[in-house]
This record gives sequence, C-alpha cells and structure tokens, in this order.
Amino acid sequence: MRVHSKKKLLSLLAATMVLGVGLVGCSGAENDGNADGTAKTENVYKEKYNPEVTISTVWGVDPALKFKNGESIENNIATKWAKEKFGINIKSLWSVTDTNGAFATKLRLAMSSGQEMPDVVVLGTENEQLAQDMIDSGMFAEAGPLFDKYASDSWKQAMNQDTNVWNQYSRDGKKMGIPVLDFAYNHDYVLWVRQDWLDKLGMKAPETMDDLEKVMDAFKNKNPDGLDKVVPLSIGFKTSMNTWMGDPSWIFGAYGTLPQQWNKGTNGSLEYGSVQPGMKPGLQKLSEWLKKGYIPQEAALWDENKTAEPTVAGTAGMIPGPYWMSGWPLQDTVKNAPGAIWKPIKIPAGPDNKAMRHGTQYTNGVVLINKQMQHPEAFFTYQNYLFDHYANAKPDSDLSNGLFKGYDYDLDADGKLMSIDKIPGGYVNSIRYLLVRDGARIPDAQMKALLSLANGAEPKTRLEKDVMVNYGKGTPAAAKVLMEQKDISMKDQFTGPTTPTMKAKKDYLDKIESQTFNEIIYGKQPISAFDTFVQTWKTAGGEQITNEVNEWYKSVEK
Repeated sequence: MRVHSKKKLLSLLAATMVLGVGLVGCSGAENDGNADGTAKTENVYKEKYNPEVTISTVWGVDPALKFKNGESIENNIATKWAKEKFGINIKSLWSVTDTNGAFATKLRLAMSSGQEMPDVVVLGTENEQLAQDMIDSGMFAEAGPLFDKYASDSWKQAMNQDTNVWNQYSRDGKKMGIPVLDFAYNHDYVLWVRQDWLDKLGMKAPETMDDLEKVMDAFKNKNPDGLDKVVPLSIGFKTSMNTWMGDPSWIFGAYGTLPQQWNKGTNGSLEYGSVQPGMKPGLQKLSEWLKKGYIPQEAALWDENKTAEPTVAGTAGMIPGPYWMSGWPLQDTVKNAPGAIWKPIKIPAGPDNKAMRHGTQYTNGVVLINKQMQHPEAFFTYQNYLFDHYANAKPDSDLSNGLFKGYDYDLDADGKLMSIDKIPGGYVNSIRYLLVRDGARIPDAQMKALLSLANGAEPKTRLEKDVMVNYGKGTPAAAKVLMEQKDISMKDQFTGPTTPTMKAKKDYLDKIESQTFNEIIYGKQPISAFDTFVQTWKTAGGEQITNEVNEWYKSVEK
C-alpha cells in the first residue's frame, strides 16, 4: 500500500519512539571453549566484524524520500553507521524509484532472468504476492533456524506477541521468511468529527447509524459555517472497501460483516466478508447516502489520500481514520477553517447495536535471506541492535532520541527534543535508509506509551516525548477512544500463503466484486445484483478458495 508521504512520516515516526532493554547475546550462541579446555569452533556471530563483511540488497525508493548532504540510498548516514558500528558494508545491487510498481517489476525480472539476487530482500505487504512467489522460487533459505539461533531475546519476545505472524511465510511447517513487525492498532480507526460544527448545531456526537444520518443531514443542509459544498462523511473506495483512511468497511460492520477479509463465522470456519448477507444493507446505505450527498459523489474514484483533502479544506464533517490523524492531516484544517475542532468518537453501532472495524495485523512485510548469503549472522547483528537499542531503547541508549541527529531528530540548546520541522537543513525520514522497513517495531509498545500519556503521565520514553513534540495534541486521547472499543476490531483471519485457486482466480473475483458494488452504490444495478454476484463468485472459484482457506485454517488453529 502506497500512502501519502506525510502520513508515512507520522506513522513511521512512531517507529522512532519505543521502550527498552540493552543488547543481549544471540540465542544459542556457542562459547569460546569447552569445559575441558579444548577449543570450540569460533562463534561466527559478532557484535562487530573484523575483517568487514558485506550484505547485498536492492532498493525500491519512495519518490517522496528526501536526501541531504549529497547522500543517496546507496551511500548515506545509515550505510556509514553500519560500517562503523558493525563492520558491515551494505552493498546495493541496484535501486529504482518505486512508482507504479517499478520495484516489484524489476525484482521479478531479475528473478526470472537469472540475475544476481541480493543477500537480503525486504518486501512490504503491497508486494505480498511477489513475496510468496520468491519464497516458492527456492532461492531463499529457511529463516526459522537462523532466527532461533541468532535473534536477540527482545526481538523474539516482540515476535511472540502474535506467533501467527509467521503463517503466511511458512511452508510445510518451515519458516521461510522473517516477518517485519508493525505496531498493534496502527491502522484501526476511530470516527473523526467536526466538534465545532456539532456545538454550533446543538447536536451530540452520533452513537448509532440513525444518529449518524441526522448529523450528516445537518452538516449538509444546515451547515453552521454556511458552506454550500460540504462532504458530511469523507470516504473513498477506489483502492479498497477495507483500508486505512476514509474507509467504509465499518458501515458494513454495523450489519455484521467486514468486506475484503476473512472473518470467523458462527460455525467456527472462515468466511469471506464480501459475500455475506450484511453486505446488502450496507450497500443500500451507501447508495442512499450518495443520492443525498452525504458521501462524495466521486467516492469510487477517491483513494485514501483524496479523502483527506476536504478535511484539510474545512469542507468535510467526518472522516474515519487512525488515532494519529490529529497530527496529519487534521491539524492543518485550521489553516483554511479557523476555529475548526476535530474530535475522535467511537464507531457508531448498527440496528442490533453491532459495530465492527478492521483490525491491524502485526506484520508489515517480510525479510527473505538468500541461500547463497555468506554471512547471514551479520544481518542479525544489525537487526538485533535496532530491536535492543531503538525499538526497546533505554534512556541512555545512543538511539534513545532517534536514529541520526540532524536527520530524523535534533536537540535544542537545552538538550530537549526539537520539533522535526525545526531540524536544521530539514527533516529526513532516515528510517527508510535502513535494511528493514520501519527499522524495528515491538507491536504493543506504541499503544502502551500513548495510553500512559492519555492517563496523565509525564512523557519520559522516546515514544512519549516524540508524541508530545511532533504529534497532534489529541493523539493520546484518540488512542484511548480507540481502545475503549478494542473489542470491535476484527483482524483478517486468513494469514496463510496464497492458495492455488487464489493465484488463478482472485484477480477476476476482485474485479467483479468491485464492479458490482460500485454499480449498486451508483444506482446502475438494483440491490438484487448482489445475490447474482454471490452466486457468480462461488462458482467462479470463490467456493474452492473458501475450502482451501479453511483447510489451511484447520492446520494452524490452536
């Protein structure tokens, strides 16, 4: 998923804010000698390598990523750090500006044409199918034994917060890729509402879908700022009905299902949300709201970032999105609408007091290690340090303020953390220079720190101080609202590798799903078209995919 660079900035800033333990020895390391005094094979794992070792990789460079001091992705503060700190040379085989899937295209070409493959490949969830294909290529080592032997205790503890993270990168019980961890609840969402509009109208925040419709109607037809063009609820579904901002999936959640993910059914098996009965009233609602002007007329053409535009312009009344949106983009609304106040509220409930929203998986990609890599242990030297001194930073850690002074953080004359927009020469998201995207994340660390602040604690940790300096003031409060409804967050229950029928049929099934839903919402087909779609979906491969998904689910269910 490619998102707005500033959203990345704030989401990824969180990666520079976490808690701590010092570096521990790698698990399973050998001693220097036997008890009887005879020599043992030297442990290949080092905290610093002399002579130096090399790790090769490839880069898909975000077009929004900035560089300073004449640096590049191949030669920068992070590559110099790895060389000086660990005796590790980061060698770039190639790099490409990652627009329109250029990175995945080049990597596929390299793999199919027999070009040299890198020691370490890091793929995000936007390239999930490529990750599966690369695992199946046989070029990459079984990663589980390497992780068991070399990963530090803090990294292992982070991974153990949800052992299901290994599922989609495993084959026949073998762990073939190392999951890249993400923060828990990072893309779960609250509903953000213009509190100043509610106050002027003498209305309360909506608690039910009926309340929501009354608020949307008032925002549009009795707009307190006297606006003619208003987006009462800013949502979009160009890319997905189940996404991270401007997301409409909770509307279906009010009727008992979540589209485009696998949910646990009443009989205990997994069922695809988009073909469940709860979709029909949800589609009818969206169609009604479109006709009434409650949602954007261009919703089918709006991606996540587009839904943010009317919020910043001061012409939107509500938008669903993550707790961190108080920083970006919502804090910019006051530039166009002085006096605008955004408040996070709970997701409204449906007719049967039902509410559901999608939940954030603990993974954000995978690390693959080449079978031909000469020093796989060196990768763990590098990544262990980040988990022990960055994700889990003690106050006296050299990474307790961030990665690189003058790049992603700086300190004022009193030694206090500066706002990133005051960094001399400009802020650089140097976490994107690291081998692994997002650096190192411990899933529960971010939310723990946010709730601590929300409950009145003084900021002490790196995470807490950074939130106070660089995030919107409403961020901790929004996190608390989110967690008050944590039971309605539903993760996609299918976390396994792509099934055979998915590979063959999923693109077609996704296409007819999107087309049918859009045509129903825009009134080009009656609601009965949903039933026809369901039958087509089942016979065109969906039923077989369901069988394959549940066969996998039974194999891993605990």
